[in-house]
Amino acid sequence: MTRRLNQELARLITAQVCIHAAMAGMRMATPLLALQQGYSAASVGVLLALFALTQVFLALPAGRFADRHGLHRPLAICVGVSFAGSAVAVAWPHFASLCLAALCTGGAAGAAVIALQRHVGRLAEGPTELKKVFSWLSLGPAVSNFVGPFFAGLMIDHFGFRAAFGLMAVLPLMSWWWSRSVRALPAVEQVPEHRRRPAWVLLRDVGFRRLLLINWCLSSCWDVHTFVVPLLGHERGLSASVIGTILGAFAVSASGVRMLLPLFAERVHEWAVIMAAMLTTALLFGVYPLLQGPWAMGLCSVLAGFALGSVQPMIMSTLHQITPHDRHGEALGLRLMTINASSVLMPMLFGSAGALVGVGSVFWASGLLVGAGSKLAWGMRGQSHHP
Repeated sequence: MTRRLNQELARLITAQVCIHAAMAGMRMATPLLALQQGYSAASVGVLLALFALTQVFLALPAGRFADRHGLHRPLAICVGVSFAGSAVAVAWPHFASLCLAALCTGGAAGAAVIALQRHVGRLAEGPTELKKVFSWLSLGPAVSNFVGPFFAGLMIDHFGFRAAFGLMAVLPLMSWWWSRSVRALPAVEQVPEHRRRPAWVLLRDVGFRRLLLINWCLSSCWDVHTFVVPLLGHERGLSASVIGTILGAFAVSASGVRMLLPLFAERVHEWAVIMAAMLTTALLFGVYPLLQGPWAMGLCSVLAGFALGSVQPMIMSTLHQITPHDRHGEALGLRLMTINASSVLMPMLFGSAGALVGVGSVFWASGLLVGAGSKLAWGMRGQSHHP
């Protein structure tokens, strides 16, 4: 990787952290204010769903817009929308305004990440650089999920909710400041027949369908871990701080493996990393419900974080190799749409299944699913770069 690529990648990662942290901070602060104002848990659930819901519907249009206009125009719009949503919450901190802020900051963060991922994929040259740049870029959400809630919490405790919303409004502006000097890349000439085809045509490609299924399967495992570990910990009488530590160990290991991946990018193949992650996750999910002590659960959480954290850079690298260059944005939009639809629907399914057959069974069912899905990763061998 050249010095110029490293500098631009650092700017883009920082820009991603800023606009995503605004959403993460609002996602932590708005439910607290709603509860303080006397709204029910059901209302808070609706409020939280709005952060992901807009990304489901905006992902495809955002992908097409990024394909046509590159990085800077989509990112400028996202910055404006995110700033406006947070600013409304500053001016009128009531439930309706909080819902609007959730729609704006959630949708802006999703659309921005599509434009950023598309641009980073175009900066890289060859499969090895793709794996490296997406390993570094995937650290952004992990950092922002800490930065946003942490500073929002500090502002709430010391200056109140309006001050926290004000800080969240400033963060998108910082995102624009960091990205403004990144070079604009030449537009990709769109194949005439692609202009008349909807994004769903991409699903006709067997490799792309396989990749989306793998992504959905592993994303569901991530959601299962986040949802079920607190329930298992509660069943075993663990304290909230211990449960939080177990989940934190998962997040730290998932980030750590992404920092290590660039060192091995030249020696590993995407399909091999994904298949190993799926088989490892299947094994760990089979063992997890049998563990009783916090140390054993913590170790299993760390190993699961290593396995699941290694996957996203490999999926992003493969996606950029197997989809047409003039439709990368649409392909990224389809991927984001499936992930967020899963994040909205799957927790409700997990809750119903856990109530019927026990929370441990949710882990086992997910383990069987991801183990069976490892055949899809084996089928990725030999997938070639799209012309």
